[in-house]
Amino acid sequence: MNRSLFYIFILLITFNTRASFILLPMDESTQQNHLKAYGITYWCLSRDYKASWLLNYRGGSFLLPDAEEIRKECKIRGVSFEVISDSEEASILNEISSPSQNMESVILEKAPKIAVYTPKGKQPWDDAVTLVLTYAEIPFTPIYDEEVLSDQLLMYDWLHLHHEDFTGQYGKFYAAYKNTPWYIDQKRDSEALAAKLGFAKVSQEKGAVAKKIRDFVVGGGFMFAMCSATDSFDIALAADGVDICEAMFDGDPSESNYQSKLNYNNSFAFKNFTLERKPEVYEFSDIDMTTKRRIVMDKDYFTLMEFSAKWDPIPSMLCQNHTQLVKGFMGQTTSFDTSLIKSNVLIMGTCELNGESRYIHGEKGKGMFTFFGGHDPEDFQHQVGDPPTVLDLHPNSPGYRLILNNVLFPAARKKKLKT
Repeated sequence: MNRSLFYIFILLITFNTRASFILLPMDESTQQNHLKAYGITYWCLSRDYKASWLLNYRGGSFLLPDAEEIRKECKIRGVSFEVISDSEEASILNEISSPSQNMESVILEKAPKIAVYTPKGKQPWDDAVTLVLTYAEIPFTPIYDEEVLSDQLLMYDWLHLHHEDFTGQYGKFYAAYKNTPWYIDQKRDSEALAAKLGFAKVSQEKGAVAKKIRDFVVGGGFMFAMCSATDSFDIALAADGVDICEAMFDGDPSESNYQSKLNYNNSFAFKNFTLERKPEVYEFSDIDMTTKRRIVMDKDYFTLMEFSAKWDPIPSMLCQNHTQLVKGFMGQTTSFDTSLIKSNVLIMGTCELNGESRYIHGEKGKGMFTFFGGHDPEDFQHQVGDPPTVLDLHPNSPGYRLILNNVLFPAARKKKLKT
């Protein structure tokens, strides 16, 4: 009898302490591959597993159910994980729920459908988001102007824009690259595509694309943009119906006094900016800080703002990291002049040396957008023609983590932004 009671007691203890959850720790010292951990979480969501994002708990860890196939996938991808019991999970959630802790548990409901706006064919530069999505094994669909103008954005939850020019000035590469084969080919192909789609000018066609993307966000979509896609997108919206292109771009002179005709109410993030009139200057406007900043490479860092995870879960999700200090990196649009950012846009990352903004977020209609300055978080000054970054060398990149925060963000069950 006593022996039977003993076995029952052991069985109960085993039952109560069984492994029921997998924790993907995201702190600096424990996780060997932060980037692929996002891919594991996305993979689980795509298979209808439940997941939780533990904001500010060990660097923004992920909580998954315990399943043999999840353990196996973590091992295959080289992602560190910890198997925890029901009681350990309850203890973690109890700690997170404490009013004294700046933490929150956010439920991730579904794997977002991802589109990347990118031209067909190889470009003389790489795209950081495409690189990290591929590395993290998160599926995405490349789309371009034909798909956008035929309303195929309605099929997706999340859209990425990278090194793009929505103004029709071919990236302002004219002075340095007008005689190179890739520039000549790109200009010819862009003009042919615009004509095929029924537009007389590339600038008109790109403006129409920008407005379709605007409608996607207003209707409830999520847009993430980096580098020149950020300011050129807003410029195209503000210059709707105004010819700001010189003859080498569209065959005729720009409209007289076009600066005064800009409508800043149309733009998402920026106000009162002044366009760069000279076609030979590699710059769209004074939004970008590239030529105004005087920061040496080894001191180029920006600080992520700290938000209340319980009251402001949206910016908290977007700023999850294992460090609050992120090394800077340049691009055609490196960073944003803070004085030109609209007051209703949230600044999430700033460089304290000159006050520039690197990482911003806002709402438009029912949707949201995030702008991230710079081209490649692990290549300080990426040049045209440079080889792409090998992310196997940077599996714990804080800058690339910010990109992946935005990828998983649409999966979260939303709470109202309080800030």
